[in-house]
Amino acid sequence: MNTVVISTDIRIKDIRVTDESITAFLIDGRVISVPLVWSWRLSEATPEQRANYEIIGDGEGVRWPDIDEDISAEGMLYGVPAPRPKRRERATFA
Repeated sequence: MNTVVISTDIRIKDIRVTDESITAFLIDGRVISVPLVWSWRLSEATPEQRANYEIIGDGEGVRWPDIDEDISAEGMLYGVPAPRPKRRERATFA
């Protein structure tokens, strides 16, 4: 009898950011890629800022400390883009 083992371990081994996409290489061999615009902070960051990242939580996500951006492996896999903060209206005084 053969047994098939299905991995549900969604952990990032490595990450690549280009001008078009964010690509995560998972420990189980899968590759996830999402459009760069899903992270407005990364899309506005310099190449040097994009290159300065750390894999956090034993691969559960990635942090870019220079731009205060965190992206989870699950968020990439299930399609959760980072929302841009809403601008506050300035009060005008007469």
